[in-house]
Amino acid sequence: MQTVRHSEHTLKTALISKNPELVKQYEQLDPREQRLLNEAFRPGSDLFGPITLHSPSDWIISHPEAPQDFEEFFSDLHRKSPSSGKQTIYIQCIGLLGNTRSISEEYLKWLKGYCEAFFYGLTVKLLEPIPVSATRCSFRVNDSTRNLQIHAGQILTFLKKKKPEDAFCVVGITMIDLYPRDSWNFVFGQASLTEGVGIFSFARYGTDFHSSHFKGKVKKLERKSSSDYSVFDDYYLPEATSVLLLRSCKIEPLPSPAAPASGGRAAELSFSASPPHRLEQRSPPGRVCHPGHIGQVCRLLVVPAGEGCCQHPGGRGREAGA
Repeated sequence: MQTVRHSEHTLKTALISKNPELVKQYEQLDPREQRLLNEAFRPGSDLFGPITLHSPSDWIISHPEAPQDFEEFFSDLHRKSPSSGKQTIYIQCIGLLGNTRSISEEYLKWLKGYCEAFFYGLTVKLLEPIPVSATRCSFRVNDSTRNLQIHAGQILTFLKKKKPEDAFCVVGITMIDLYPRDSWNFVFGQASLTEGVGIFSFARYGTDFHSSHFKGKVKKLERKSSSDYSVFDDYYLPEATSVLLLRSCKIEPLPSPAAPASGGRAAELSFSASPPHRLEQRSPPGRVCHPGHIGQVCRLLVVPAGEGCCQHPGGRGREAGA
């Protein structure tokens, strides 16, 4: 195993900006908020632990990226921020978040509340849940885990067409596993930075997903036609418990245009909830994001106090760390 940690000097060099706009925002914070931000640079801080890399297939090792400090991120011309008339986050549930509609609605309310607190100043609305068949996306049975998977990229296309005029973004969430292309084993999520749409799956955070007794295994996929989605009618969906939602805070789709959510230097949008999307934040910052990810996968380095940041599991198709 390898541990990624940075010195106080490295963190301050990467995270502290001299941009007048950011300096002004910092000066407007109260002493408690400033003190919390400064915790990022204190060695041994409980708030920002080092990242442990468990194997050579972990994303940071297997997909090295050029460093990017906060100043570069803030100056990125592709960075999106809410504008007049586009200040609403829409959450689109695909399928249910449990075996009953009442359970699903309860957890959707949790996510809505999280987003409203996390992206203070933006409006969060829930779209009516839809079945997989409404997206007309491709699907398959995973060769290894034998669970159903739906095509993430095609769902993005669906969400783009459905995106309301006042939407800053539309975030799809589902309890069904995802895959971005035939050659990939799975993906936790995928999003488009330019289109403001994303899809995230909670499937692999269920306590029994990797169990041999997982009820979502499919022996053989029988499909009468390309429009036959009947296999999803009675498909097993584990309940989206609070523990599952908490575990999912450790992984976030980091969308670069048409790129899977596991990384990408242009990535900025992210779902933490993880939410669905760490969008350009309008509220006063609460704390600096995970220092261990400097120059790697974290793009929005200032996040609200009390919330987690991304800690990506293993690399392409790797299931460890979920």
